[in-house]
Amino acid sequence: MADSENVRTTEHVSRVRPAVLCGLWLLAAAAVVHRLLTVQGLPAAERLTGRPAWLDDPELPLHGAGGFSGTPAAALLLRPFAAVAGDAGVAWACLVLLVAAALAAIAVRALPSTQRAWALPAAFALLVVAIPVRETVTAARLDIVAVPLALAGWLLAARRPYGAALIGVAAALQPALLLFAPLLLLTGRRNAAVVTAGTFAAVTAAAWAVLPGDSSTFWLHHLAGAGLEPAPDDPANQSLHGALLRLGLSGPGEIVLFTALAAAVCALALRRAARYATDGQPLLAAALVGCAALAATPAAPQQLQLWLALALAGRVGRRTADRPMWPVFVVLALVVPGDALLPKIDSLAVIGDNVPLLCALLAACVLRFLTRDSALWSRPVRAGLASRPNLLLELALIRVGYWAYSYVRGYVRGDRETVEAHGHQILDIERFLRIDIEHGINHFVADTPWLADAMDMYYATFHFAVPLTILGWLLVRHPGTYRRARRALAFTTLFGLAGFWLYPLAPPRLMPGLGYIDTANGPQDLDDPRFGALTGVTNPYAAMPSLHVGWSLWCALVLWRAAPYAWLRVAGFLYPVATTVVIVGTANHYLLDAAGGVLVVVLGFAASHAIDRALTARAAAAEVGEPPDRADRLPVRA
Repeated sequence: MADSENVRTTEHVSRVRPAVLCGLWLLAAAAVVHRLLTVQGLPAAERLTGRPAWLDDPELPLHGAGGFSGTPAAALLLRPFAAVAGDAGVAWACLVLLVAAALAAIAVRALPSTQRAWALPAAFALLVVAIPVRETVTAARLDIVAVPLALAGWLLAARRPYGAALIGVAAALQPALLLFAPLLLLTGRRNAAVVTAGTFAAVTAAAWAVLPGDSSTFWLHHLAGAGLEPAPDDPANQSLHGALLRLGLSGPGEIVLFTALAAAVCALALRRAARYATDGQPLLAAALVGCAALAATPAAPQQLQLWLALALAGRVGRRTADRPMWPVFVVLALVVPGDALLPKIDSLAVIGDNVPLLCALLAACVLRFLTRDSALWSRPVRAGLASRPNLLLELALIRVGYWAYSYVRGYVRGDRETVEAHGHQILDIERFLRIDIEHGINHFVADTPWLADAMDMYYATFHFAVPLTILGWLLVRHPGTYRRARRALAFTTLFGLAGFWLYPLAPPRLMPGLGYIDTANGPQDLDDPRFGALTGVTNPYAAMPSLHVGWSLWCALVLWRAAPYAWLRVAGFLYPVATTVVIVGTANHYLLDAAGGVLVVVLGFAASHAIDRALTARAAAAEVGEPPDRADRLPVRA
């Protein structure tokens, strides 16, 4: 019986995996098309910025107008784009995307063969949406080419010393990558280290012969590019030097401190990288050196942050609940702006400004990545679906989820004619159903100042405070229920965002001529593009469905299932009722918006239940046993 069940489960997985692979490739293709269309839609002058004016007029200085800060060798390699004229931006974007594809392919080749099928499209999709690639598709920076060159040289040098010549070429484009030369020495590849240094010297000398004055400016007067545009304290410079400048340090003291910190980071990173290279993890070793190069170079271009993606090859954490923390953190650091990962608090701004740097320092110096001989490498401790999730991971997901919610909510807007027409449709339906009670309730609230103030406070604070409080309580006391509840809330919000997009709707307070009163902001000037104080910072047309009602009903359903007292389970349903009264009384929603909120909650719990059943079945199948080399493969018995 068990054997036949295992066979059926494996057959199901074999049917699902091709669909997953297809989905990953479609995601990657969609990201590529979107990036190219974005570039094509820009004005011709903005499709390729940062080109040295020297390309068009060799009499001009290389590092003058145009903001170019690359090496003279990189400038020479950019020369072909001077002849492409108006199509240079599109051609450059195609080159950058090809470089991202090459980096993904080279990195995946270093992984076990069993992981390559899904890792290639996933890695390519991640690189295409990563901030370094998004910024480079419209900026003439050949530093991005240096990353796959250095990685390919490092992997080839293990078998052929002359493969390290690629590292030398990469270092000629980005000098910080010379850090791979001592790694080659530490791993017993002396000849490869000599080839790296010799190639770097030859390419740099050739560029110096062609551009002697500009080479002197870059290498001598600016110490390998330090001090060139952009400003060293710009957030794009995610090096230790940039971080110290952003902290307010400057002068000789800052230089001494930066030099000491950079030397310590490089020494520790090289020692750890050599150990992981000996352990049979060359991709992780390369990532650690790349992260150290990012931290230690005075002016780190954004393209060096791509080394963070290679650090995904390392495994961190003893429990299955802890294992996703590092990959999630790396992906967020690459894809999401740093200020989106933290609340808008001044004291936390220093962290938000340096998230990629902190991620690089963690990889290079702090995290204890598992070695291949560890018993936890393929078999982390399984705590089960009822175990307590990783707190840091949950906080990160909640914060980024709220940022994404705010972004999408503000992005999907409709024009005034459409949203007001939808408002009249809602009112017509309510009149037909004889439930058009909003106007009377709104005027009663507006005529009672203390009630209006109380409802405005309720509307602005309870919407986030109550769900977050319940999530925190569940995380501590009922972790199994927390997972299901958090998933249901996420799906509820996702369905709500779909409603905002499909049916943008003007709330009662923004319907002209109907007499509704905005109790919080007073009369709204609909001819003002900001639409008043409140609607200037959010999407004024995200009314259907009401997520205020949806989230409050989610709270009631969670309390009904997990609250320890009967009176609390019953009282929980007073919350969505009170919320419905508040959204109507403050003229923020129609009564039918509340019905929409109920619908998305039902859909959210249904989707969560379906996933919960699938996870439970997978966990049960995993208990039968797994082969030691693949923790994600279900067992098959003859």
